[in-house]
Amino acid sequence: MKGYAVRPICRQEAAAGFALAGLRPVVVFSADEACEQLEAACRTPEVGVVLLEDAFYQTLPDRLSALLLRLPLPIVVPFPGPTWVRRPDEAEQYVVELLRRVIGYRVRLK
Repeated sequence: MKGYAVRPICRQEAAAGFALAGLRPVVVFSADEACEQLEAACRTPEVGVVLLEDAFYQTLPDRLSALLLRLPLPIVVPFPGPTWVRRPDEAEQYVVELLRRVIGYRVRLK
């Protein structure tokens, strides 16, 4: 059975945590650079999961978002980047959006 790599794409502030967990993060400094690295990960058959900092995920161009919907791998999972501000319900919003894409309509989680 073939194993797939996990590739974190994030700013320097989050990279240390991934490195401590044994992953090799790709450090980016802009949304454009994050898109380039995400496209590179999509062309790499060994990459099965991309952990993308949410600030970059939210700014993905439509063409790249559409490509990710068509590809079976990698699975792109946004994660919250470091911040001093509390961000409630973002994880739930992500799950709701993911379900909407899969089943074709919005659901409410209770």
